[in-house]
This record gives sequence, C-alpha cells and structure tokens, in this order.
Amino acid sequence: MGNKARMYLDIMACHPEVTGSCFLCVLKLPNRETVKFVVDCGLFQEKDYDALNEELPFDCNEISFVLVTHNHVDHTGRIPFLYKRGYSGKVYCSSKTKVLLPLALNDSQKVLADVFKRKHQKTLYSANDVETTLNNVVGVDFNQKNQLTPNISVTFLENGHLIGAAMILIEINYPGEEPINILFTGDYNNKNEFLNLHGIPSQVKNLRLSVVIESTYGDTSVKDINYGYFSKKVLEAIENKKTVILPAFSLGRSQEILLELRQLQDKNLLDINVPIFLDGHLAQAYTSIYLKPGILIDKGKQDFLPQNLCFADCKIRNNLLETDECKIIVTTSGMGTYGPAQVYIPYFISKNQALILFTGYTAEGSLGAKLKNAAEGEMVKVGGLICKKFAEVSYCDEFSAHAKTEELIELLRQFNDLRGILINHGQDITKNKFAEKVLNELNVNEVGILNRDYFFRIGSYGIIKTLSTKFK
Repeated sequence: MGNKARMYLDIMACHPEVTGSCFLCVLKLPNRETVKFVVDCGLFQEKDYDALNEELPFDCNEISFVLVTHNHVDHTGRIPFLYKRGYSGKVYCSSKTKVLLPLALNDSQKVLADVFKRKHQKTLYSANDVETTLNNVVGVDFNQKNQLTPNISVTFLENGHLIGAAMILIEINYPGEEPINILFTGDYNNKNEFLNLHGIPSQVKNLRLSVVIESTYGDTSVKDINYGYFSKKVLEAIENKKTVILPAFSLGRSQEILLELRQLQDKNLLDINVPIFLDGHLAQAYTSIYLKPGILIDKGKQDFLPQNLCFADCKIRNNLLETDECKIIVTTSGMGTYGPAQVYIPYFISKNQALILFTGYTAEGSLGAKLKNAAEGEMVKVGGLICKKFAEVSYCDEFSAHAKTEELIELLRQFNDLRGILINHGQDITKNKFAEKVLNELNVNEVGILNRDYFFRIGSYGIIKTLSTKFK
C-alpha cells in the first residue's frame, strides 16, 4: 500500500456486521474539492445494535447524493432519517426499486412509529420525511451510465438478490489522473426465479477495479445448504393434518414461497384442496405488483400463485384462529417480530398440531431467533404473552437470496484487473473466513474487512491505507 495520492476515495462502513447497511464515501480531488456521498442507509435489526438506528456519524447537510442497492429495510429503512437530519439531495436507485420504495418506506414509518410510541420516544422520522424522500427518488435503467457530478458517474448492474437489486459501479475521473473504479455488490445473488439475468458487460469486466463485496454466506458452501428441506417439512406436516405457519419477508421471499407451493401442487405432491393464505398487507401489495405484466418481473413469470390461495384480512385471520383444519399460512414478518406473525405465532406455538417454519434469516434478538433454542414444553415469551412451546419450530436456509462462498468467488473471478477487495455485510467471523478464502483463491494481494472501527482509502490501483474511523 502506498501513502501518497492526489485523488482518492475514503470508504467508511457505518454498520458493524449484517444489518443497518450504510457507507459514507468521501472523495478527495486534486483541486482540493471534497465530494461526500452515501451508499444505502438501512435499519439495524440486531438487538445489540438497536441504539445505532438513532445515530448517523456524519453531517447530512454535506452529502451530495445517495445511492441505493436494493429495497430491503436493512438497506433503505433510514433514508428518510437522512432528510430529517438535513439532507436535501437526490436518491438514485434502479427503476424497479423506485416502484417498490413507496410501499417499503411508508410501512417502515408506521412500524417505527408504533415501536417508538411503546418506548415513549419520538419516532425516527415522520410521514412527511417519507414524502420528501419519495419526491427526490430518481430511478435509472440498468447498464446506463449516469453522470452525477463532473467527476463521478454511476452505473447500476443487474443483481439476482431481489427484484430491482443492483450492483453499483462508481467511476471517478479527473483530467490528468488515473481513474478510480469501485464496485459495490450490495447483497448479491447470481440467480432469481422471477428474472432472466444477463451477464456483467465486458467493458465492466475489463476495468481496473476495486470491489466492496458482501459476505453474508461467505463461509457457507452450496453443499452445506439443505435443499428440499422446505418441501419435506411442509408435506410431512400436511400429511399429519397440521397447520403450517410460514413467516416470510414481504418482498421476494413471500412470492418465492408461493411459487414453491405452486410447484408442489403442479407435481401433485401438495393437494390443491389444502387452503393456502397470504397474510400481511405489504406482502399482498408486493404480490399484486408482481402480477402486473411488464412492471417488475420478466415476461412469462407471472403465473406463480398456488391454487386455493386466499389473501387474508383481519376477519379471515380471526377465523383461521378458530379452526383446526389443515392449512398453510404464509405471513409477515419473516423474523416473526412484526405483522400478522405476531398474532399467529402466540396462538399456534402452544399447539402440537402446528409447524412454524421460518424461511429466512432471523437476527439475534428477533422472535424467530428466540424460539430456535426453546425445548418442547418450555415457557416462551411471545409478543408479551407467556406460552408453552408445543408446536414444531424449524428453519430452512434454501431460499437465501445471498450467494454462497463459491458463488461470491466466481463473481470476483469475472473481473480481469481486480485490485483491492473490501469484505462487507457479514458477521465478524464470517468476514474473516471469507477474506482468507479470497486471498487463497484469487490473484489479489490486498483484502480489507469493513466495520465501524476502520475506513479504507482507495486509489486508482487499489487500497492505499486504512485509518481509524473514531466512531463511537
């Protein structure tokens, strides 16, 4: 690593591990001009980091623009907080993410208002802050270069993690200087059931490039995933006439679970007479947009709803609690902490004729995580109620929208002039293991691990040096 540069970009992670994704990027130009921008600004969902939701370790008035990788609350949930704190610029995202953001941010505001009311505190941001945010969102097409300042252009590249998700290429140019090229992968996946993904453009592959890459499953092999576990558990439960509760994230996961149930029906493995319910207004709203041709998902992908599906409302929800008939309920939230899951789980956790199968990541401190280690008959606290756990509670990892370690390495192999790599978005032990794998398997000498303790100075040829952030 060198020590002198006329032009460089400092990258600071404002998040320690997985959720609450937010990067402060500070560009220093040879003319002594400084440009500050932010990549993502999400909510923390781990209980240990809850207090960080009310902190931003930078002055929002100094930010020139905001970039968004995708529409998950741990990447977008605090963007209105930026405006509350004085930000007045634009938010750039993919055109599809722009379609999804109004639903996500309005829902986040309502959830946060309820959470902070119970704490007897002022909420993180208001409905007016959300409106201001949405009025400043700019949607851009994939693979289209956008000149945001005289020296900075950004290109959003396709990403299978979620509908609308993007990897963001940032190109920095200045007369007489070698360019700096940085790719933020965001949360990454190389496939999506609802999209026909195209490859990375060859001109991007040939750039001299530094990469900020996620590592959520950086220590997990594809071979470690228990594929088929979901269908096995659901079909076993239905055969035993149980009620199946499937907590799922509103966007992406709920629709994928519906598709999986439809495929089980098409294979004559799941009886089409078994009633299926989708509960959660946000999941229902996203599903309705999925069904509109040409808006979000690719042509020919709209036929994913299972037979005998009903969108549940409050009345139907109450009826479901009063009947013991065999049924499947797909409900939000995915971690069981919010939404109708807060109604279903307390009721069915005490019934041995129920299966509660979590379909995604459950952060430490969430209801899903708390139920994981409780034994049969043990007292558990669910939404303020004390219940005995007799239901079967299980977890599956096959629907993860994050690439596994081999897939992350394969992504990096596609770049022909790879320089510095910064490991992001993973638990500390996972980031360390993935960093070792990168060094062992790729022709790269400099790998950094992002957290709140250190930031990295990036130049034309990779990492220049690392310095303390002095964040609290």
